Amino acid sequence: MSTHGQSTVPDEKRVALVLGAIKGIGKGIGLDLVRRGYRVALTYYDWEDELPAMRADFNAFGDRCRIYRTNLRDGEEVAGLIKTVMADSGRLDVLINNIERGGWPVVHGPYTADQWDLELETTLRAKHWVFDRALPHLKAGGDGCVVNISSIAGLVGRSGPASLIFNDGYAAANRAVSSLTESWARVAAPEVRVNEIMLGLVATRHAEGTRGWGLLDSDQKQALLDHTLLKRTGTIDDVVKAVRYIIDDAPFMSGSVIRLDGGYVLGGDKVLPMPPGVL
Repeated sequence: MSTHGQSTVPDEKRVALVLGAIKGIGKGIGLDLVRRGYRVALTYYDWEDELPAMRADFNAFGDRCRIYRTNLRDGEEVAGLIKTVMADSGRLDVLINNIERGGWPVVHGPYTADQWDLELETTLRAKHWVFDRALPHLKAGGDGCVVNISSIAGLVGRSGPASLIFNDGYAAANRAVSSLTESWARVAAPEVRVNEIMLGLVATRHAEGTRGWGLLDSDQKQALLDHTLLKRTGTIDDVVKAVRYIIDDAPFMSGSVIRLDGGYVLGGDKVLPMPPGVL
């Protein structure tokens, strides 16, 4: 029997679906879950050159991992994915909604209609379709957990040093993700918790390991670091630890947004000393 928000099911019985797991953050989260005993379903669509490494890493865990090529922008494929995961694994306990596309004005330049549509369909609509199809199965277990991965683009948009990183459409889509997080927390309760991690500059996501980061010159990179309170970019492990916290150690949290940005959002304003004579 389950206590809402507190799993009584052993990790080795639990199943997690991790979107965008072929590399980077999604892959890191998937590997952490399977190492902790979960059975994991992992999706990818493009970045085919990374597929051999993905298979090698996850195949080491045998039949605890299954990899599915899925176009998450296609509602019928999403429905088919959830049916297949349930047929293969029998249950669904955790959804890592790690699907997005876009940003990087320095890479894409001015918008075309196709680029705009791609960013909104992938960053926003795909998340909705996966959550909608997965929700009945997440509810059935009685203690499900959804983690939406978003970006501080939804807060800062095209401003300051981030003007080279966050496109208008990508920023708008990420602001909308937070609205979805709150709505989904309501419709999923009490059996499922829904929370969000809003990422700043993280390796493989708007920092090192991306084409866009390589296009910035040293002054542009330094401006981004100067705007970040902790004076560094984030790591995949930083994200993995935050996801682990939400799943394992936050049973009373739902509808919340964790800003994992090293203080970028706060970093533009300095705290001045008190005026002379003020105690």
